[in-house]
Amino acid sequence: MRTSTRGSRRLMALAAVAALTTGLLAGCAEDSDDGSSDSDGGSGGGKTTLTIGTFGVFGYKQAGLYDEYMKQNPDITIKENVTTRTDVYWPKTLTRLQAGSGTDDIQAIEVGNIAEAVQTQGDKFVDLGKDVDKSQWLDWKTAQATTKDGKTIGLGTDIGPMAVCYRKDLFKAAGLETDRVKLAEQWKGDWSKYVDVGKDYMKKAPKGTKFVDSAASVYNAALGGESERYYDKDGNVIWDKSSGVEKAWDASMEVATSNMSAKLKQFDKPWDQAFANGGFATVACPAWMLGYIQEKSGDAGEGKWDVAAAPTAANWGGSFIGVPTAGKHQKEAIKLAKWLTAPEQQAKVFGKQASFPSTPSAYASLKPQAATTTFFSDAPITQIFSDSAKTIPTQIFGVKDQPINTAISDIGILQVEQKGKTPDQGWDAATKEIKDVLGQ
Repeated sequence: MRTSTRGSRRLMALAAVAALTTGLLAGCAEDSDDGSSDSDGGSGGGKTTLTIGTFGVFGYKQAGLYDEYMKQNPDITIKENVTTRTDVYWPKTLTRLQAGSGTDDIQAIEVGNIAEAVQTQGDKFVDLGKDVDKSQWLDWKTAQATTKDGKTIGLGTDIGPMAVCYRKDLFKAAGLETDRVKLAEQWKGDWSKYVDVGKDYMKKAPKGTKFVDSAASVYNAALGGESERYYDKDGNVIWDKSSGVEKAWDASMEVATSNMSAKLKQFDKPWDQAFANGGFATVACPAWMLGYIQEKSGDAGEGKWDVAAAPTAANWGGSFIGVPTAGKHQKEAIKLAKWLTAPEQQAKVFGKQASFPSTPSAYASLKPQAATTTFFSDAPITQIFSDSAKTIPTQIFGVKDQPINTAISDIGILQVEQKGKTPDQGWDAATKEIKDVLGQ
């Protein structure tokens, strides 16, 4: 997703999946040659056509929001330009922003790219902070899209508050606690305690099962609860001395060097099949993961999966929408962006595809689909994710945040987990890739 050096070309392909939330992936259309496909947001004979550039499936069309807005505003027609892959979407968007032409009236920005947008493209977006009540959003969410001089270039859409999804039937067979509240207490406060539960699980694990899908998922979940990641507040790269990275790496290495991991790469076909086959007992579970688990597990998983609070409040995923200054219809685009990201509309998208709102006032009204509630053993889904969302620390993202994360999770950790390398060798492999990306 960056310039085409040797290492970053390889990272581009890996980062596409790592950054996408599952809710986005689940409904993606088939890629065209450039990874893009245009789809009308609904029919209408409005005088002004507003274009929205998104990636994957944002849920606006699926939740009927475009049609609803056009009905309320008959002078507006909405057209959504969808790019199915982020490794195509963001570079294409950057090129158009820098050229000052060709942008959509509204552009989506994935959380892994928000720092780059803020730090290098801030002058290419309208300051939306002047037009909204910023207290509607979680403070840490708005902070991610705010420049040093206080300009807010994007309004928060979904977030990825963390829980742990687990197979209570497999836990019971292994002689472990199955009650979601008591289980959460066992690993509360530290992902290393979660790993300890995994060690206990493997002592009597049902044949053919593992405790967790992958060490990389543990790494990303643990890092999602740390305020210190790859950059400091001044924009300096600190990935190699970050306390947050160290803790997440250590937890992932406990998994990678043990027998508790199914050693699967997330979003690959074998990972999908393991949901259906009951191949692992737990998975780090951002809110958007629910729909994915439900889809891939099928009827065989209904009532067997449950949801417990994660060891720490954490976030994994989420996006923003912004209004480029090069847009032809800024006034109308600002109005639409405000409406799409308002609590009422975020709640509607949640009801359709479980994308969790970044607006706390929507939480009390959230209603997951009945089928989802039943599938996950009547777990209080909205309460668990709401509690996490409200206490997630503000995280600092940097310009190269996404490829650094990909190097560690998809190269370094996999060297240890799948190729039998030592943790030091895995770290060295990640370091080599990161230095390549950073041009060091």
